[in-house]
Amino acid sequence: MSLFRKQGSPSDETNRKSTLALRINVFFFSTFVIFCVIIIRLAVLQFVEGPTLTEVEANRDTKDVPLAAMRGSILAAGGEKIAYSTPVQSLYITLTKEYTEKKTDKTTEVTDFTPEAKAKVDKLAADLVDKFNELGDSSEEKLTVEQVKESFDLNFRKYNGYTPRRIKVGLSTKEVAYFMEHKDEYPGLEVVEENVRHYDKDTVAVQTVGYVKLFKNSNSLPIYQNILNAMKKKDSNPGLMYKDEEYVGFDGLERQYQRELRGQNGYLVISINPQNMADKIEKVVPPVKGNDIWMTTNKNVQLKTQQAITDQIKWLHTHAVQGKTHPNAITGYAVAMEVDTGNIVAMASMPDYDTNAWVNGNIMEIWDAIQNNYQNGTITPIMAGRSGHGFESIVLLGSTVKPLSVLLGLNEGLFKTSDWYTDTGITSFGKAGYETKVRNASGHVLGRMYPAEAIAQSSNVFMVDMVGKKLNNKYGSKGIDVWDKYMKEFGLGVFTGVDLPNEHRGQINYRKEAKTGSVQSALVYASFGQQGAYTTLQLAQYASTLANKGERIKPHLVSKITDSSGKVVKTFGREVLNTVKMDDSYWNEVKKGMNSKVDVFDGFPYDFARKTGTSQQDYYDKSGKHTVDNGVFIAYAPRNKPKLAVAVIIPEGGFGSNSAAPVARKIFDAYDWEYGLDGVPKKSLQQNQAAQSGTNQ
Repeated sequence: MSLFRKQGSPSDETNRKSTLALRINVFFFSTFVIFCVIIIRLAVLQFVEGPTLTEVEANRDTKDVPLAAMRGSILAAGGEKIAYSTPVQSLYITLTKEYTEKKTDKTTEVTDFTPEAKAKVDKLAADLVDKFNELGDSSEEKLTVEQVKESFDLNFRKYNGYTPRRIKVGLSTKEVAYFMEHKDEYPGLEVVEENVRHYDKDTVAVQTVGYVKLFKNSNSLPIYQNILNAMKKKDSNPGLMYKDEEYVGFDGLERQYQRELRGQNGYLVISINPQNMADKIEKVVPPVKGNDIWMTTNKNVQLKTQQAITDQIKWLHTHAVQGKTHPNAITGYAVAMEVDTGNIVAMASMPDYDTNAWVNGNIMEIWDAIQNNYQNGTITPIMAGRSGHGFESIVLLGSTVKPLSVLLGLNEGLFKTSDWYTDTGITSFGKAGYETKVRNASGHVLGRMYPAEAIAQSSNVFMVDMVGKKLNNKYGSKGIDVWDKYMKEFGLGVFTGVDLPNEHRGQINYRKEAKTGSVQSALVYASFGQQGAYTTLQLAQYASTLANKGERIKPHLVSKITDSSGKVVKTFGREVLNTVKMDDSYWNEVKKGMNSKVDVFDGFPYDFARKTGTSQQDYYDKSGKHTVDNGVFIAYAPRNKPKLAVAVIIPEGGFGSNSAAPVARKIFDAYDWEYGLDGVPKKSLQQNQAAQSGTNQ
C-alpha cells in the first residue's frame, strides 16, 4: 500500500476556481436584486400607496360623542317624586358616505348629492316611515318622509358629520325589536336609551322645583355658556360633554342642583374619516345616573298652602272687606319655614302651572297665560306674577316692620320697655311751617300705651315719634346706616342664602328717599313700613329671626342628596348666618306685642305671635292717582316654643288681617296635622283614636 496520496490534476484546480467565481457572482447578483426590490418597494410606497396609507392614518382620528345619563329625581320630604325621569328608546342615525356622497358639476361649479345618495336617502326615509306607521303607537303623531329626511341634517346645519342624528323619540316595543333585529339592513341606524323628564301632575311647588330645557336652547345662562366653551377645548373631558338634545335645569332646584341631578354622561369613541364622517365605534363608556334630591317641602302642606291662596283670592273677589271687594287680587305668595331647622316646609307662588309643558312641546300653547308668573314669586319679582294693576310680588312691609322698629328703639336707648306714650292718632315731622302729617290707619286714636301695645295696636304715630324722629335726632345723616344695619341683620335687604337661583335682594327705598327727600323723612316712613319692599321668603326669615331671638337661620329646600343606590352622599342642617344680641327684656316686650287681633285664628289651639300689615301702593289711570292696599302677614307658633314661622303676601288684597292671615291659619293647621306644632302630629292622634275605637268594637 502506497504511503503517498496521488496529486490532483490541473483540470480539478480549474473546476474549483470556476465554482467559487460562480458563487460570488450569484451572491452579488442576489444582493443587487434585493436592493432593487427594496428600492422599487420604497418607490411604490412613496408614489403609489402613499396617499392610501395617509388616508388610513387619518382614519385613526377619533371623536367623542356623549351619551346622556339618567337624570336624578327631586323628591318631597315624604319620598313622593315631584320631578323624575323615565327611560325611552330613541332611534338615531350616524351618517355614512353612502348617504352624503356628492358630485360637482364642472360647468356650473354646483355641488350636489349624487343620484345614488339621494335614492338611498329617499328609500331609507320612506322605509322608516312605513315601519313607524306599522309598528308605532297608533295614538302618536305620525312622522312624514320629509320630517324624517329633515332629521338627517344632510347639509350639516345642526351637527357635525360624525354626530348621530335623532330621528324619533319614544319607540314602541315593536319598533325597538324590529330595528334591533334588522340592524344590518340599516347602516348607521342605532337604538339609544334616553330619558324624558316628568313633573307631578298635582303641580307641587312648580316654580320652586323649576323646569328643564334642551341644552342647545340653554346657552343664555352663564353656567351653560361656560360648559359650551369648555367643550370646545381639545383636551376637554369627554365625560363632561353635553348632548344638544340633553335636558338641563333652567330654573329652580333643577338649575341649582344641575350637577348633582345630571350625573355623568357616558360617551362613544368614534373613528372618523377625512370627510369627518363616522367610520366605526371604537369604544363605549356608559353613563352614570344622577343623584336624587330630597326636598324639605312636605307635599301635603304644600298643596294645602297652594289651595289656601287660590281659595282666598276667589273669596276676596266675592266678599266685601272694609266695604269693598278686591277683584285685582289675583296673585298670592306664602312661605312656611321651621324655626329650629331652617327647613322650608311650603313655598307657594300662585297662580302656578304645569311644568310638563316645557318637555312635552306645549309651552307655547300656554305661554300667554304664564309669561308673568312662571318664576318663583316668593324670591323674585321677575316674571313671577302681576296683580290686577301690575304690582309685583314684593311689597312694602307695612306694619309688619313694627316689631323690628320697637326692637331697634329699645336697643338704641330711644325709649324703655316701661315708657308710656300717648297716641293722639296723628303726628307730624319736618320744618316748622312745612310739616308733613302722619295718621294711624283709619285715623284711630289709641291713647296711652307701652311699646308692646304700640305693636299690638299698630300705632303709626308711635313709630314716627319714638323711632323715626328720635333716630334722626340721635344720629343725623348716619341714622340711615343704623336703620340699614338692623334691617340686614334680620334678613331684610340681603340674600337669605336659600338654595335657589335668581333670589332678589329687595327694594331699599329709604336710601333713595334720604337723597331725594331728607334723612328724617326716610327714617319716619321706614319706621312704619313704607320704605322697604321685600320678598315673602325674606319676611319668613325675618319672622324666624324674631322667634329665635336674633339668630338668623339660613333657609334651605333640600335635606339630603342620595345616589342611585339610595346611599346618602350629602346632608344639609341648621346654619346660623348671624346673631343679633339684645337684652331678653326687649325680646319679651316685642313677643308680647305681636298680638294683633285676627278673627280667623279664633279657636286656634296655640298661643302664637303675629303681626298684620297693610302696605299702600299707588297706580295711575286716566282718572288720576289711586291707592290700594296690599295684604301682609307674619307669624310664628307656638309663642314660647316656636316651631314654625309663616309669611304671606296678597298684593291688592286689602288689610292683611282679612287677606293674608286666613292663608297663614290654614298653613299652621296643615303643619300641625302633619308634624304637630307641639311635636305631636295630629294625624297620628286621629289614627290612634280610630285604631282604639276599632279595637273596642
